[in-house]
Amino acid sequence: MFFQSDYNDLMPPEPETGGAASEKIGPARFLEIAGCHCTALLKVNLLFLLGCIPIVTIPLSLFAMNRTVRRMVSDQPVNCFRNYREVFRKEWKRGYLAFLLTALPLVCGGCGMWFYLDCAVSNPLFFLPFLVCSTIFLVTLLSSGCLYGLLDSGRSVREAVRQAVLLGVAKPLRTAPAALSCYGLLVLSALFFPLSGLYLFLLGFSLPCLLGNFFLRTLPGIAFPIEE
Repeated sequence: MFFQSDYNDLMPPEPETGGAASEKIGPARFLEIAGCHCTALLKVNLLFLLGCIPIVTIPLSLFAMNRTVRRMVSDQPVNCFRNYREVFRKEWKRGYLAFLLTALPLVCGGCGMWFYLDCAVSNPLFFLPFLVCSTIFLVTLLSSGCLYGLLDSGRSVREAVRQAVLLGVAKPLRTAPAALSCYGLLVLSALFFPLSGLYLFLLGFSLPCLLGNFFLRTLPGIAFPIEE
């Protein structure tokens, strides 16, 4: 059935000899994960769209999608329906917190950038608040993926925010590609709508989420621990 448990063992096979085989890395590893979880990605995308229909549950759908995708990139068993149900029933507070802590700074920072940049044309002093707003926007953009993973791992809100900001700033080679992959693909899909309608329906949200989490998978506190 469509929502039946879809457990997948992505661990590479044990090498027959002492050191020949090694785990794939980079694009090859991403394609391996996406290929093994292609059905689950379709389910996640559909569940995300269904979860967004009431509008007010969009934050919960985002949190649940990130949780499920993080399990994929961390080689953990995946059960899409159960993961979504757990978030909607038990983790809704963290879902709304994760959304507010990313959406509010992004919206406020983005609007502030636009406003003060326009004002700076006539008065250069407005470049200072423009730089403040642009810094808030950029740091939030780089830290947002980390924040979802850290909050989902059970850390306190203060600790999760602190570590997410530190990782976002200190690991730009990981967080910048993750943000570009996730937000960039979504923006491109929106620009090419309705031509991108089928893609958005099938993989338009789960695939960017997978790619973003793939870049972040090795950062401290992001990956799932070994399953009991």
